[in-house]
Amino acid sequence: MAELRLGSINYVILMGRSVREPELKYTPKGNPICNFSIAVNRRYQDKATQEWKDEASFFNCVSIGQQAERCAERLKKGSAVIVEGNLRSRSWTSQNGDKRSTVEIFARRVQLLDKIGTEPEAEAVPEQSGEEQNVPPENLDDLPF
Repeated sequence: MAELRLGSINYVILMGRSVREPELKYTPKGNPICNFSIAVNRRYQDKATQEWKDEASFFNCVSIGQQAERCAERLKKGSAVIVEGNLRSRSWTSQNGDKRSTVEIFARRVQLLDKIGTEPEAEAVPEQSGEEQNVPPENLDDLPF
């Protein structure tokens, strides 16, 4: 049987909220690197109780270059954001000699969804029903994706 050569796809799009203030650092060559984390919610119906529940997943993100500086300047804890990029894993040895590893999102594009100069809404979000939310056709151009 001939060897099958597969291509590869490593592309992630996540929409969520920042869970901490971004951390801006510079490499020894002066290149900016911004680290931030986002929470992405998943709403599902519990099969046993038929109750709607929310589950949050947390992702560490890394941005570099000019985008890193923009993220550090504009991204705040609680900001709504879309992150496009790819998964990367890295390993290191801690100061205690322990081997550590992580998988993070290497952000190619970060889009803030909050209006510039405003804080995220502090109001409670109304509970969603189990049905899909209908968006009127005239508002489709306003969607961020």
